[in-house]
Amino acid sequence: MKKPVALPELDHPTLDAESIRRSLYNRLIYTIGKDPITATDRDWYYAVAAVVRERIIERWMETMRSYYVDDRKRVYYLSMEFLMGRTMSNSMLNICSEKEFHDAFAALKEMGLHPENLREVEPDAALGNGGLGRLAACFLDSMATMGVPGYGYGIRYEYGMFHQGIEDGQQVEHPDNWLRYGNPWEFPRPEVLYQIKFHGRVVDFADEHGQKRHQWVDTDDVMAMAYDYPIPGFDTGTVNNMRLWAAKASRDFDLKYFNEGNYIRAVEDKNDSENLSKVLYPDDTTEMGRELRLKQQYFFVCASIQDMLYRFEKSGTSLDSLPDKVAIQLNDTHPSIAVAELMRILTDQHHLDWARAWSITTRTFAYTNHTLMPEALETWPVPLFERVLPRHLQIIYEINHRFMKDVMHHYPGDPALWQRMSIIDEGHGKRVRMAHLAIVGSHKVNGVAAIHTRLMKETIFADFHRLWPDKIVNMTNGVTQRRWLNQANPGLSHLITRYIGNGWLKNLDQLRQLTPLAADTDFCNAFVRVKHDNKVRLASMIEHRLGIKVDPSSLFDVQIKRMHEYKRQLLNVLHVITLYNRIRAGENPPPRTVIFGGKAAPGYYMAKLIIRLINNVADIVNHDAQVRDRLKVVFIPNYDVSTAEIIIPAADLSEQISTAGTEASGTGNMKLALNGALTIGTLDGANVEIRNEVGPDNIFIFGMTADEVAQTRSKGYNQIGRAHV
Repeated sequence: MKKPVALPELDHPTLDAESIRRSLYNRLIYTIGKDPITATDRDWYYAVAAVVRERIIERWMETMRSYYVDDRKRVYYLSMEFLMGRTMSNSMLNICSEKEFHDAFAALKEMGLHPENLREVEPDAALGNGGLGRLAACFLDSMATMGVPGYGYGIRYEYGMFHQGIEDGQQVEHPDNWLRYGNPWEFPRPEVLYQIKFHGRVVDFADEHGQKRHQWVDTDDVMAMAYDYPIPGFDTGTVNNMRLWAAKASRDFDLKYFNEGNYIRAVEDKNDSENLSKVLYPDDTTEMGRELRLKQQYFFVCASIQDMLYRFEKSGTSLDSLPDKVAIQLNDTHPSIAVAELMRILTDQHHLDWARAWSITTRTFAYTNHTLMPEALETWPVPLFERVLPRHLQIIYEINHRFMKDVMHHYPGDPALWQRMSIIDEGHGKRVRMAHLAIVGSHKVNGVAAIHTRLMKETIFADFHRLWPDKIVNMTNGVTQRRWLNQANPGLSHLITRYIGNGWLKNLDQLRQLTPLAADTDFCNAFVRVKHDNKVRLASMIEHRLGIKVDPSSLFDVQIKRMHEYKRQLLNVLHVITLYNRIRAGENPPPRTVIFGGKAAPGYYMAKLIIRLINNVADIVNHDAQVRDRLKVVFIPNYDVSTAEIIIPAADLSEQISTAGTEASGTGNMKLALNGALTIGTLDGANVEIRNEVGPDNIFIFGMTADEVAQTRSKGYNQIGRAHV
């Protein structure tokens, strides 16, 4: 392996107040091109970002060089989402000591700048929507903190999912133009450019040795260009990388059409190509939307695997050692086409025989499942797949053929089981089951909570568990305390550190040292003061954004998550209506502010109706003089990471009320519990593990268990049918 040339002696920027002041003025004048007299908050934010970047970049380069020189095994995390939130404060907290962090902010204040104003300039990176994306972001943070050579791969969405507005109580989707003013945290890599093919046809031929070969020809091509984001670990020199792909046209402009006066056709190829990285989860209720989703998934997977193999091949080692140097984690089914893509590259481009290629592939991939609901397990119509990715469909059919031979060998005479396990679903119009492809093509499959993993083995993937009893394992989700306590709740973070030290920032188990302090009056009073201050901050935000005054001394009852029927925001609204009626009937329950937040998918009609109901109920409750401040209802639009960082520290009650057996894990439940909110929930997802940790006296559990739900449904319970009775 070629060794990199040693770096020259560099000017190491320090983190003392004077150095920061000097760096800020230098960046403002020489990078931003502004005079301090005329500089806006946005100008100063970009100057601060440049200063923080300077203190990250050298560590980033050294980290990448060390991985290269040491030839370490790398973990590649493929995800359609990375819900990163804002970067500035998180990066500063990770690379600075506590003293340096405070000195930095003191320096800003001495210069007449307001750190809070600068924070607000930075938009949330619109690269994800829900818990799946936030889990991916937490994984990247944790791998960097632990010194694991971890890389994230995804799509650089130009507009994200959407910016949620509420008009007349209803959700309205607006473009989330988060890149309008550029992004100081990304590094464009125009030299890292890969060709991505779609459509076309497959030509079969025999090579000079008489071996059957396949060539994918007459394709429509798009280019994938890399953008890199450094991911600094906490209190370590490690800075890992997240690489996102933007779609670029293979031909930007057709002068022939332009000269003919056909100006739209002149840029048609460019527009069609670059649509691939415009929006997260385009509406798939149309044929065009479904095709775009499939193309998005293949686009980033194809570019990522090419990039991984380019990096691997620098070592000069045999492809047989790929699983020893590369681990690819599939975050849900979205990237599972990677199984077929790696097989295509190994067999069509490197001419490995099938058995050898399959051994390499299955030892390289692992798959994380995030849902128990059969309707949520991604499938694609075979005709669509054949049109968009014809060679991959051939490969999937071959994988399935060999897999089904194995299944039939183990379970002869059971065609019903064969149909259930087949990668190709023949019973619903011929569809490719992507979860089945991921399971068959991976050496390990993990659930994300104990109950979720058990139900995977017992229900949706029971047949696979029977065939491979050791393949499905549990790996309960987690959150990083550095973002969700240290950054989001500095008051509580400082209180904890004052009593037990700061070791908990890397080892959360150290929070067990707080247990005896439950009887310490001073600590408990200080905790109450911190919680109240956080509630005052949230109340101020609600009044500023929505014009609704809420009482910080009331119970803040919070349900913030993606809008979905199984998450049961509707049940919570019905409880609000019940409380409202009880108050009007003369009861006097403790004052309560019920806070909702979350987006509904653009095509999800029922979820949108629930949002409308919440807002309509809020309009009635909040304007009823008889109720006054004893009950308030708030729906906070455009719920995102930055909003969560204000809501979560202020919560008294955490609503985790999904129907048992439907929530894979959840991570909001963990963030809220970490910040001292009492969980109200069902025995679903990670609520089970939370109960085990905090004890049954410190969590409120209600409702059926997953087994009781399954038993009720097996007896013919019809939720919709009962609703019409």
